[in-house]
Order: sequence, then C-alpha cells, then structure tokens
Amino acid sequence: MERRHIHPDGPEFSRIISGAWRWHTVSSSVLASLIHTSLDSGITTFDHADIYGDHGNEEIFGNTLRAEPGLRKKMELVTKCGIKFPSQKRPATRVKHYDTSKKHIIWSAENSLNMLGTDYIDLLLIHRPDPLMDPVQVAEAFAELKISGKVRYFGVSNFTPPQFEMLQSYLDFPLVTNQLELSVLHHRPFFDGSLDVLMKHRISPMAWSPLGGGRLVEQPGEVFTSAGNYGATDNQMALAWLLRHPSAIFPVIGTTRPERIVESAAAINVKLDIQDWFAMLKAAMGAEMP
Repeated sequence: MERRHIHPDGPEFSRIISGAWRWHTVSSSVLASLIHTSLDSGITTFDHADIYGDHGNEEIFGNTLRAEPGLRKKMELVTKCGIKFPSQKRPATRVKHYDTSKKHIIWSAENSLNMLGTDYIDLLLIHRPDPLMDPVQVAEAFAELKISGKVRYFGVSNFTPPQFEMLQSYLDFPLVTNQLELSVLHHRPFFDGSLDVLMKHRISPMAWSPLGGGRLVEQPGEVFTSAGNYGATDNQMALAWLLRHPSAIFPVIGTTRPERIVESAAAINVKLDIQDWFAMLKAAMGAEMP
C-alpha cells in the first residue's frame, strides 16, 4: 500500500483509509478482524468521530486496542469533534447543533483519548463548519492540545475554501487536510475550487463516501464500462478514479466486510488512463465536458 504525507509538514498515512463509522454494528470479533485485515492490507489509518455509533464507536474500537496494546503502534488514528445531538449519553443536549468552543474541543479530544485507549490522536478534525465558530477559540484549543502532545495534527471536514483559509489564518501551524464528500457522483468539489485551494497549500484532501453512499456499486450504469479493461471491480474503479487526481486524495472506505477491505486496498494498483477518467465523469454527469 502506498503511504504518503497528507501535507508536507503533516502525518504520513496509508493512501486508503478505513472508516470506522459503522463498526459499532458488528461484533467485537468482526471489529477485530476489520482492524487486522486493514493492517494486513497495508491500510494503517483509521477514521473516527466522537459522535459515531451514538458516541460509542470510539470506545468499542478502543476495546480492541486495550485487548491488543501492540496494535496502536501500527496505526494512525483520526477523529472529529464539534457536532452535538440529543442522546441518552448526552442528556444536556436538547437540539442538534455545533460547538467549536475551546472548552468543548479540548473536552472532546480528551474524551476521545479515553474512549480510544490511547495517549495521543494523530489527527483531529472540526467535523462541520460552525456558523458560531470563533477562530480564536479554535486556535487556542488546537495550540493547547498540540503543546500537550495529546493531538499531533489538525484539520477540518466539509469546509468551503473561504472557511478553510479563514481558520488557517488564525493558526501558527498548518491545517493538514479538509475531509470532503468526493466521488465520481459527487464531483462538484473538482470544479468549485475546493480541491484547488488545498493544492495551493500543498494539502491532500480526505474523501468521505467515495462510493457515493453505495449508489455507485448498486447502480453503476455506464460509469464502469471500462472496468474489464483493467481487470478491476466497480469498487476498485470508483476508488481509482479518486486516486488519479493530482491532489492525492485519500479515500475513506466505510465497509464492515473484511473482504471489501482487501478489495479496496488493491485499488491502489489500478492506474486509470486519462480518457477513461473522463469517460467515467461523462457517464456520471450524463453529458460531455463543455
């Protein structure tokens, strides 16, 4: 599996990342198998968020790490913070909202450390743009977490280019990524400047929902007509389409099936021809390029 830095001054991740957002739906033995299969396939980076699994996903992942302490040294952990929603586990929350205050960011990061059973997080992301975000408070929280060694790197998720650059202007160190919805079906960020501003700062994006929420492989249509020429599956073609982009996208796969992890990891070996890349885009858009 290819590994590369997501930013020149950022962490080195596996080019394909295992997203653990649905892993609370499987047994502990299957979850352990998903972790081991990922690592055996060269996928060393795991993506979480504090809210996944009704605030329980990190803890069950952490239970595997507690049972097998040596695993932590073989992986990189990404998690997110900033979203709150009503839950029995969070009785004080009455309405879904965002909270990017210094107090909450630090509390959330420390809670994630406890849940994951680790003493540091490789990358912490602000999960969604917050209309009430005070960038000074975010910067202070990030700086405190960095100095303490609790979080090594920071980034955002779902930020527009102006939102990204605004927050970056308040920091003394770089945001190392923006995790965006990216797939051949959700291709708007390829044209609206989202990827361009990241490339401007030599930053690679992370891609959530790289298979279009499953729609690509469930109803592929004409998108994958060239798959046979590569000896690839539709799943691999969808990932290869993202991997082909010069911004060096890091797709986050979200499967709960070990065999899908193995299949996805092999997508790194599929090198799409430029015309096939545009043929897939044409099929998804339903029209020729202008």
